[in-house]
Amino acid sequence: MSIWSKKPLAILMQEASGEGEATLKRSLTAMNLTLLGIGAIIGAGIFVLTGTAAAQHAGPAIVISFIIAGAGCAFAGLCYAEFASMIPIAGSAYTYGYATLGELLAWIIGWDLILEYLFAASTVAVGWSGYVVQGLGDLGIVIPSQFTSSPFVVEGTHTLVRTGAIINAPAVLLVLGLTWLLVLGIRESARLNNLIVYVKVGIVLLVIGFGFFYVDSANWSPFIPAQLTDGISGNPITGKFGWSGIFAGAGVIFFAYIGFDAVSTAAQEAKNPQRDLPIGIMASLAVCTVLYILMAMVMTGLVPFPQLDVAEPVYVALDAAGPQLAWLKYLTTVGAVAGLASVVLVMLMAQPRIFYAMSRDGLLPPIFGRVHPKYQTPWLATIITGGCAAVVAGLLPIGLLGQLVSIGTLFAFVIVCAGILVLRYTKPDLKRPFRTPFVPFVPLAGIGICAYLMYSLPSDTWWRLAIWMGIGLLIYAFYGRHNSKLANSGG
Repeated sequence: MSIWSKKPLAILMQEASGEGEATLKRSLTAMNLTLLGIGAIIGAGIFVLTGTAAAQHAGPAIVISFIIAGAGCAFAGLCYAEFASMIPIAGSAYTYGYATLGELLAWIIGWDLILEYLFAASTVAVGWSGYVVQGLGDLGIVIPSQFTSSPFVVEGTHTLVRTGAIINAPAVLLVLGLTWLLVLGIRESARLNNLIVYVKVGIVLLVIGFGFFYVDSANWSPFIPAQLTDGISGNPITGKFGWSGIFAGAGVIFFAYIGFDAVSTAAQEAKNPQRDLPIGIMASLAVCTVLYILMAMVMTGLVPFPQLDVAEPVYVALDAAGPQLAWLKYLTTVGAVAGLASVVLVMLMAQPRIFYAMSRDGLLPPIFGRVHPKYQTPWLATIITGGCAAVVAGLLPIGLLGQLVSIGTLFAFVIVCAGILVLRYTKPDLKRPFRTPFVPFVPLAGIGICAYLMYSLPSDTWWRLAIWMGIGLLIYAFYGRHNSKLANSGG
C-alpha cells in the first residue's frame, strides 16, 4: 500500500453512523458544541497569553494581533465547518487529512494534534495555577512557592534553567481531577463546561464594561512601539515590537483560538453533526474574537503593557486601576479560575478522541481506542493524556508551552485549508451540508495567514516542532505503517 493512500469516504461515513458498546455516545446539541468552543477559546487568550504577548511582542498593538489571528481563524474555521459537516467523525483534522491527503500526511497531522492539545491543556493549567495561587494569597492562604511554579525557566531562546522550585502542584491536581471527570462521561463534562462558560463570559463582560471607564489612553501611546534593536550590533530584533512584533504576537496568541478545532473532535458525539458542527465552530469563533479584541484594549489601557508579563495579567491590570475596581479584581480571579479550568477540560476531552480515531485506524496500539463499556468514553486514552499533561504542566514554563501549541495549531489549520482545495477539485460532487464560501480564496487566505504566522514564531519553536515530528515519523515507520487497517484491507 502507498503511504499516500486515502481512506474512502464511504468507510468514514459507515464509522460515523456506527452504534454499540464500542462507539462513542451521541449526546451533544448545537448549544453544547458552541459552549464547548467558547469554553476552550475564552481562557488562556484573555487570562494569560494576552499579557505576555503584549509585553514581549506587540505592546498595545496586540489588538491588531488578535484581528490578524482572528482573520486566519475565520478562514480556517470555514474550512473546518465544511469538513465537519461532510465527515462527522471523531479525529478532526487527522480524519480530514486521511480522506483527502493520504495516510502519511494524516499521521503527521494526528501527531501534530497530540502536540497541540496535550500541550494546550498543560499551558492553561499553568495559567490556572497562577490565578489560584494569587486568589488564595488574597485570602491569606500562602502555598510555598516551590510547589506552585515550574522547576525550569527558559533563558534566552532555548536554555532550560533550574528555578529551585519542585513542581507546580495546583496545575497537576487540576489536570488529574478533570481527567477523572472526563472518564465518567461526555454529557457530565459538557454540563460542567456550560455552567463555567456562563460564569466566565459574564465576568469578561463586566471587566470590559467597567474597565473602559478607567482606561488611561496614554498607555496606548505609542500604539505600535518601536522595534527593539540589539545593544551590540544595533540590528533590529525580529518579533520585538514594530510590525514584526505584531505578527509574532499574532502567532503566539493564535493558541487562544484552538477551541473551534476542539469542537470538531466531538463530531462523533453530536446528535446532528451535519447541522450542528458548523454552527458550533463559527458561532464560538465569532463571539470570542469580539471579546478578545475588547479585552485586549481594556488591559493595555489600564496598565503600561510591560507590566503585563505575568501569569495573571488581568488581575494586574485591574489592580493598577485602584480601589474603584477592587471588587471586580476578585470576581475576575473567580472567572479566571473557572474559565481556565473549562479550557483544560475541553483540551483533555479533544486529545483522547484523536487517539481514538488513530487507534481505530491501526496507526496507534488498540489500547488508545478502547471505549468504557459503561461510560462510553475512550477512558484509557483519557487517562494516558491526563497523566502526560499533568507531568508537563508540573515541570515546564508557560512561555515555552504556549509557543509549541501555537505552531502545532497553525500547522493543522494549513493542512485543513489545503484539504478543502484538494477535495473540491478531486471530488466536486460530494454531498456538502455546509460549503466553504469563495473557494479558492478562503482556503488560500487561510493557508497564507497561518503559514506566515508560523514563519513569525521563534526559530527554536521550529526546531522543537521538527524534533517532535521526527519522533512521530519513526513511530509511523516502525508501527503505524505496518499495522494500518487500510493497508491490511488492501486499501
